[in-house]
Amino acid sequence: MTFDFNDYSLLAIFVVSLVLILGAGEIGHWLGEWAARRGAPGVSTLESAILGLLALMIGFTFSMALSRYEARRDGVVVEAAAIGTTALRARLLPAPHSRETVKLLRDYVQLRLDITRRPVSPQEFDAAIARSNVLQEALWQQAKAVAAKDNAMVPTGLFVQSLNEMIDDQEKRLAAFNNRLPIVVLVALYGVSILGIGFAGYGSGIESKRTRVPVYITGALVATMVLLIQDLDRPGSGLITVSQQPMANAAAALAAFPD
Repeated sequence: MTFDFNDYSLLAIFVVSLVLILGAGEIGHWLGEWAARRGAPGVSTLESAILGLLALMIGFTFSMALSRYEARRDGVVVEAAAIGTTALRARLLPAPHSRETVKLLRDYVQLRLDITRRPVSPQEFDAAIARSNVLQEALWQQAKAVAAKDNAMVPTGLFVQSLNEMIDDQEKRLAAFNNRLPIVVLVALYGVSILGIGFAGYGSGIESKRTRVPVYITGALVATMVLLIQDLDRPGSGLITVSQQPMANAAAALAAFPD
């Protein structure tokens, strides 16, 4: 069984992160006071180096999470456009194939909206993808039926081309959906965060003139940034979500087509 941060709520993750990071700062402060009583030298250089590494890790991980978020956002736009193009070309097909194809596409785009309106379980998500593949096969059968009657028809060729692109765009969107930050990167980020705030606390403890307050503020900011990174990395839930407006616009356009 592998550990997955996505199995836990963002609130629980934030609370645990805050406790661990601030706890590390408090332990570091206590150790610094203990070392100061024994005349240990300061560690300002090492503290600065570790905090610099922490800033680098946060920037690197945030960039990774943001690029994955943008890929998911672009995937919605591209797939919605592909569905819209396929629907327009489907209307050029001879009856009754045009009517049946548009109906299938309405079901297809509605399925995409249904699984994004609320968080779904992995089982529900897999079932939706299976249903999507069934609809794709039904659309392909419509294309085959029209091509069998006259494969020289230009509208049929255009429809087949856009249908292929629509199917490919689903795979690209699924790949972007499943492309998460590696667990080892998040674990490393937590490790550096705890170590960095721990050394900041140690520095405040070993220098009697320094107070804990900056350490607590820095720890809270670090915990917030780690939460933001994980929120960006969650495609199906969280405070930051991918807008489904392009898909809703495609559904509205399909609904306006005459039967």
